[in-house]
Amino acid sequence: MAFRLLIDGKLVEGASRLDVINPASGTVFETCACADEVQLEQAIAAAKRAFPGWASLTQAARGDCLDRLADAVQARLDEFSSLLTGEQGKPLNQSKGEIAMAVATLRYFATQDLPLQTIKDTEEGRVLEQRTPLGVVAAITPWNYPVYLLAVKVALGLVVGNTMVAKPAPSTPLTTSLFGEVAADILPPGVFNVIIDANDLGSKLTTHPDVAKISFTGSTSTGKRVMESAADTLKRVTLELGGNDAAIILDDVDVAEVARKVFTAATVNAGQICLATKRIYAPRSLYDALCDELATLAQKAVVDDGLKQGTQIGPVQNKQQYEKVLDIIEEAKTLGTVIAGGHALDRPGYFIAPTVVRDLPDSARLVREEQFGPAIPVLAYDSVDEVIERVNDSEYGLGGTIWTAATDRGLEIAMRIQSGTIWVNKPVELPFDIPLGGAKQSGIGRELGIDGMKEFTQGKIINVARHS
Repeated sequence: MAFRLLIDGKLVEGASRLDVINPASGTVFETCACADEVQLEQAIAAAKRAFPGWASLTQAARGDCLDRLADAVQARLDEFSSLLTGEQGKPLNQSKGEIAMAVATLRYFATQDLPLQTIKDTEEGRVLEQRTPLGVVAAITPWNYPVYLLAVKVALGLVVGNTMVAKPAPSTPLTTSLFGEVAADILPPGVFNVIIDANDLGSKLTTHPDVAKISFTGSTSTGKRVMESAADTLKRVTLELGGNDAAIILDDVDVAEVARKVFTAATVNAGQICLATKRIYAPRSLYDALCDELATLAQKAVVDDGLKQGTQIGPVQNKQQYEKVLDIIEEAKTLGTVIAGGHALDRPGYFIAPTVVRDLPDSARLVREEQFGPAIPVLAYDSVDEVIERVNDSEYGLGGTIWTAATDRGLEIAMRIQSGTIWVNKPVELPFDIPLGGAKQSGIGRELGIDGMKEFTQGKIINVARHS
């Protein structure tokens, strides 16, 4: 495949080509079109021209386009999935799951609308709220879930009438390029554009005066820079940023059962999920037993190329992240006890043995930072009040889980945790109709649900007097 840009309905070559590395080998396996500033300007201008026509369509007409886009992605599910595993590294079954989630997201929001709402209706008059699209949206996606997170932004942004310029992470551009190829046959020219860069066009996109909103998913540090770039024109921003999600295990659980669920929540996609379990807190009475169970699961996990059948954990996606995770593990070795893993695997690619570390202080990097890799700290606590205080002592507040045989007890603790979402007795679950967003430095705004759709619109109050 050529892996081109999409500008104004046309698939075009870039000003240069970008090497794409397969993280399972650490070597280049494809190249992709790479845009320059002129092409970025062309994409933004195309989106601006397309906006009035797209916004004037009915919701049903825009929804029909999203439905057909979902059909087209579904028809190429195997192609998308193998390509995703090649550039991102996750096991093929997880890639197929991601593409299926993307298709389902497009289908769900194709049916959603934000109709005119009557807020007040009295003898004196009526007050209505209208939601109108903002204009051109910059959709900036990360490398951990490049297709699903793109689909969320596309579905929410386009269905309410915006147009879009999408920019994927430079290390996972291929599936976004393929998405653009599919969209070129379905969406009107300029409604959806794909610009791929080498991490050099982001600020040009986010500061551009013709961009009305930035929808960004990525690290907290980059999110802060995105927010700064929006200030001059007061662009609307949605920021879904980093997390350091805690799993709080209470003293009434089945240790073996909970260990399996928590281990999966911590290591799916090699731990490279904003909402992954990043730190585990266990009551002292269960601490040793839980550590043993987690260590056994880590030692038995099959770590390999995601295209190989039976692989449970693939490589870390890129060299920079791989080196960061190994650096965090090295510090953890000096502060705690490594009971599984603790090293890179001696093979090509960015493979790290699933690592479990116990007896760490709360000041350790593996506890305080978002490791974003297959390394888990397990920490003991003595009281519920103590663990809540320690969990909340974080700059992050994205998600978290609580595990208990008594759901009322879990609910009581959940209400005291400072995060955007808490799950009780289940790992990450993202229903389309439930809004998602972070607290503290884990983000601003909401995605999914009606609240997520509203983030892509301007609310307008219309106050009408009744004539006697």
